[in-house]
Amino acid sequence: MNEFPLVIAITEEKLDIDALLEKISLPSTGAAALFTGIVRGVTAREARNTNYLEYEAYKPMAEEKMRKIADEIRSRWPEIEGIIIVQRIGKLMPQTPTVLVGCTASHRDTGVFDAAKYGIDRLKEIVPVWKKEIGDNGEEWIEGHYLPTTED
Repeated sequence: MNEFPLVIAITEEKLDIDALLEKISLPSTGAAALFTGIVRGVTAREARNTNYLEYEAYKPMAEEKMRKIADEIRSRWPEIEGIIIVQRIGKLMPQTPTVLVGCTASHRDTGVFDAAKYGIDRLKEIVPVWKKEIGDNGEEWIEGHYLPTTED
């Protein structure tokens, strides 16, 4: 079996998207699909301002779940070359990238878009990351989609 690049991390470091993309690219890579979540300063549908977010995670468990997601991606899309799943924690200001999920492949028609979307959707479902929103009206822990099950 070939060794394909995998980057999994919970970090307080700034996300250098170019450097991270380079880590999951091979000489055969011709396509990359990346999803980056960004802190909103304004949530328009609720007319709420956000001054900053604080993210927390239990790193060993979160990274274990991220590896599980990477394994799921590899089993569903065998042509995927590189996978990256990186979540920032700490105090993050508006317009700051918070998460990067991405996949690389030899060509765009290999499922690379679907694989990256699957990765961020699964991260929201099974990776224990908590977010506190601090805004003009105080602070609030934001409910996520994380619903652990015995299968996760």
